[in-house]
Amino acid sequence: MMTPTSHGEITTSHPVILPIMAPRLQADAHPDGYLDLALWGSGRLGRIRFSRLAGPYIYGPNRIIAEADGIFVAQSRPILLIRNARLEGVYPARRCAWWHEIGKDSPKPKLTKRNNRRIVVTGWGAMIIEVDDGDIRIAAGASKEEAEAAFGLANDAIVAEAASYVARCDLTPKADPVMRSMVMQGAHAALSSIRLDENGRFAGLAAGQAYSAPARTYYRDGYWTMQMLLKLAPEAVRDEIRLLAKGIQPDGEAPSGVILTGPAQSRAWQNFVLDATRNPEKYRGKAAPEHHNRPDDWWSDHFDSPLFFILFLADYVETTGDVAEAVRHWPLVTAIVERYLALAGPGSVLPLKPRNDRDWADNVYREGLVSYNLGLFVGALDGVAKLGAGHDPALTQKAREIAASARAEIEDGLFVPSRNGYADFITPDGFVEDHLVLDSLTLSRYGAISQTRASGLLKAMEEVLEARNNTRQPYGDWGVLCAYPPFKRASDVRSKTAFPFRYHNGSDWPYWDGVYAEERIRHGLGGARYALIRWWETCLANGWAGAVEYFSPPYGRGSLLQGWSAMPAAIVLKYGLEAVNAENR
Repeated sequence: MMTPTSHGEITTSHPVILPIMAPRLQADAHPDGYLDLALWGSGRLGRIRFSRLAGPYIYGPNRIIAEADGIFVAQSRPILLIRNARLEGVYPARRCAWWHEIGKDSPKPKLTKRNNRRIVVTGWGAMIIEVDDGDIRIAAGASKEEAEAAFGLANDAIVAEAASYVARCDLTPKADPVMRSMVMQGAHAALSSIRLDENGRFAGLAAGQAYSAPARTYYRDGYWTMQMLLKLAPEAVRDEIRLLAKGIQPDGEAPSGVILTGPAQSRAWQNFVLDATRNPEKYRGKAAPEHHNRPDDWWSDHFDSPLFFILFLADYVETTGDVAEAVRHWPLVTAIVERYLALAGPGSVLPLKPRNDRDWADNVYREGLVSYNLGLFVGALDGVAKLGAGHDPALTQKAREIAASARAEIEDGLFVPSRNGYADFITPDGFVEDHLVLDSLTLSRYGAISQTRASGLLKAMEEVLEARNNTRQPYGDWGVLCAYPPFKRASDVRSKTAFPFRYHNGSDWPYWDGVYAEERIRHGLGGARYALIRWWETCLANGWAGAVEYFSPPYGRGSLLQGWSAMPAAIVLKYGLEAVNAENR
């Protein structure tokens, strides 16, 4: 459906959705004639209808160029331009999100027509639509004043900023069109995750478009997203660490993410949580407010989040040399280490995960020894040993000793010879889920297993998880499965993951593709290109104009423009085209 051009953009004769994310503004834009507008920290503002744009179309980050018209998004202010189009309707949102309860006394969104302008003011934001010489200018803001200020940017300046942003995302001009366009979209996913508040201050790394109501930032999503940003925007990584630090509790616990809403949306969210807590039947199947234990928590007590906080610090300091940032957060680091030591089983240093669905695989009730979490645990201990070397020798030595013991226990206790891999998880009562899962690559990435075993694991994954080599799965050559065979026990999975090949039960997750590709390169195996681009080729074939969250043939895709799906692009930039294009060895 879509074809990459030699310039890294995408061309198509079929109109498909363009996902838009800028520092404040976000939207779904369809050349057929509608645009759903939202604002970071505020939520949905409304739908704007306009006359259909004539194809063919060239899609780039936050831009569509059509035959005689187009859509262009500014970066410096929350405003976009639809060129050579006719305004056909403005429809204010009644709620900032589905959970926003509207009482009978709540003020309704107000639409005012004034000359060539349509002004929409809600209780949580504003948008202004202006028709000017055949063009449509659309600005948004947390207030009418912010939206009005955006109109100071002229049409030509909007077009120029859009072009400049596309050029900023074009980081591999010497790559072939498929690789070049993948990197361009990956850079866009990472850069556009950097959100700002109405005063221009950093307001978190968004996981993607679907995470603005309530606006929140995640530990794990942010960690994988920032692999691209460490070189492109290290100050954003530093500021993200400081935001995430606010979610770490004195005992080292942390939620899945930290809520960062504006005041109006925050009030609406707290009202919803209160109402849902009092009336659980009203929201059954829609929400679980009991998971949000504190006002700033998005899904409290996630097993992997504190470990990612330490890994965030370790990667940031290694790249920037800013040791002061580690010292700043050292009490939290100490609390996190003690928390995981307290979770260890008898006679072991390995922390046991409770039976819940609170790590990245949030549709799976993994329990006990979970390879994914144990890899992060060893990586975090190594990070503590490096970060504390100059100011906390006691914790540094302790971390080294525990890491060595953890490695020995993992090698002895979790290896599954019949798979040439590692158990997904082993429960305290002895049940072993022994299928291959991509997330066990944390064991390789953080050196929790030997190089020999890591190479064997990667070769097993090549045979079983690369769809092109696995003739037992029925969908042909479509990408890299995150798990195979499907989970053994129905009681261990819920929701989307209850279905084989869906979500955590076998979908392709581009961020794990990036981790897999990097491990192949680091271990001298070659063959990284398949993992880096096969998912993107599937996106192009289906008309998904952006880095998707996950997908599988029978179930389609997750969200568009997902921040951590920048990982494949980050690996290309880190290792270079020669390494990523090297054949299998």
